[in-house]
Amino acid sequence: MQNKTNSLRENVFEYVTKKYNSQIEHLWAKYPGDAIFRNNENKKWYGIVMDVSYSKLGIQKDGIVDVLNVKIDDFILKDLLIQQDGIFNAYHMKICKWISVLLDGSVDINQIYHLIDLSYSAVQTKPQKTRR
Repeated sequence: MQNKTNSLRENVFEYVTKKYNSQIEHLWAKYPGDAIFRNNENKKWYGIVMDVSYSKLGIQKDGIVDVLNVKIDDFILKDLLIQQDGIFNAYHMKICKWISVLLDGSVDINQIYHLIDLSYSAVQTKPQKTRR
């Protein structure tokens, strides 16, 4: 099994905790390494970190990698993103709106933070329209 000491998992957790005051939730006893974070207002998920085997992502490499799934509502942007190294159609989520990002250093941490911000925006409660 791969050594995951280069994982950016803790950087992601620190970012969402500080910027969005999100709690890191471990929901599944069977998968103690998996964690979600959600919008505090509406409780919608905007990210999940999971341990995934490279092979499940279609990568011909042995071992396990940490991935971050984030929501991307812009289909054109999503299609551009999945052409980049380290970014894939979402593993274990609705692939039309989510992407998986490797947390092994193949994607720059600042880009990961930007993707988290986009995901947070995608799940924010939209303001109610006032009737005239």
